[in-house]
Amino acid sequence: MPYKISGNVSETTRVIIFKESDWSIESNTTVSGYSNFEVDVVSGTKTVIGRRVSDGRSIGYGDVEPIYTAPPSERNLMTWGTGFLGGLGHDNTNNYSSPVQVGSDTGWVDIQSDGNATIGMKSNGTLWGWGRNTYGELAQGDITHRSSPTQIETDTDWSKYVKGYNHALAIKTNGTLWSWGRNTYGQLGLDDINNRSAIVQIGSDTDWHSVSSSNGHHVLAIKTDGTLWTWGWNSNGQLGLNDITSRSSPVQIGSDTDWDVISAGGYHSVAIKTNGTLWAWGFNDQGQLGNDDRVKLSSPVQIGSLTNWEFVSAGSYSTLAIKTDGTLWTWGRNGTYGELGLGDNIDRSSPVQVGSGTDWSVADTSAHVLAIKTDGTLWSWGQNNWGELGLGDTNHRSSPVQIGSGSDWVKCTSGYGETSGALELNT
Repeated sequence: MPYKISGNVSETTRVIIFKESDWSIESNTTVSGYSNFEVDVVSGTKTVIGRRVSDGRSIGYGDVEPIYTAPPSERNLMTWGTGFLGGLGHDNTNNYSSPVQVGSDTGWVDIQSDGNATIGMKSNGTLWGWGRNTYGELAQGDITHRSSPTQIETDTDWSKYVKGYNHALAIKTNGTLWSWGRNTYGQLGLDDINNRSAIVQIGSDTDWHSVSSSNGHHVLAIKTDGTLWTWGWNSNGQLGLNDITSRSSPVQIGSDTDWDVISAGGYHSVAIKTNGTLWAWGFNDQGQLGNDDRVKLSSPVQIGSLTNWEFVSAGSYSTLAIKTDGTLWTWGRNGTYGELGLGDNIDRSSPVQVGSGTDWSVADTSAHVLAIKTDGTLWSWGQNNWGELGLGDTNHRSSPVQIGSGSDWVKCTSGYGETSGALELNT
């Protein structure tokens, strides 16, 4: 049965679909820059991979992600870690130290958690929330916690979203941007500091491409023209506006139009440009900016001179990135838990490779890390107070350990060091 894969690319991109049987090419479509694409995929196809025509580099997480064997309607949602306030979605508040399926639905395409509240998206374009709702972050029009998935309003045209700490933002298929939840520092972008328990549109623009937020109450967003925008808390220059003044509505960072991948950390920000360069700014007390010092920066500064960065994830006080060759690199705080995955507890102020593998695909970092390899296996390391590593115990790990033996994982979220979630193919 055919199904559709859609996305938005920031420059001319080739979308390739391979047959599962022999990896021969099923179709090869070129999509012009800053446009949406939609292709039909049939049973028996293995994966969808985008290639930039301009430089042959695999496209980053901020554009189009790999899509694996099963269609979106066959993805199970699994969670584990602390069940405080129902944040795992299992209709209870129990902790789990290994992955447990949330309900019986299999139509999940994304999951993001802030540690106690979680939002998931289904293949029909609906958003669902559960867990803590102290600030209205579940968008139910109240502040009542939920312990199982509850639909967020009735809209079916959500395209992508981000779960910040006590708040959330989402983009619709028409390019409009919406927000809800806690707004103490203006992180909802609504030009005030009032909390919202229902979704509210940010301005009237229809050209939002991607958005990132954090447990540090600030937001980064990219428009379809490649410009970078920010708002929220700015105590350490994490907005990149060359000051420490917070903003309650979107403000453009500089004038560059080549921003590609973004990640808002606890009090710092990181981004990758279309040329593969890595940039960082904000708090740097534990070397999380990666520029070999501990001086905070209030505007974007390039980290090193390499042009082969593809994916980046900013944690509370650390950063993780993947290069185009599939190698994994980390830096920043490594403290008690070994969240850098380097087999020790020593902080780093510049990128250090994790092991020697060249098959890392995507990851999410906080006080603990979840990462998926290109073979579909799921790995974890770092803090494990509530079983959030999914290894059946509460022992911390300072280097990557595989979760189970499955090879059908496609998405993961590390929930700010308390909860974990991932999507697994229903094979």
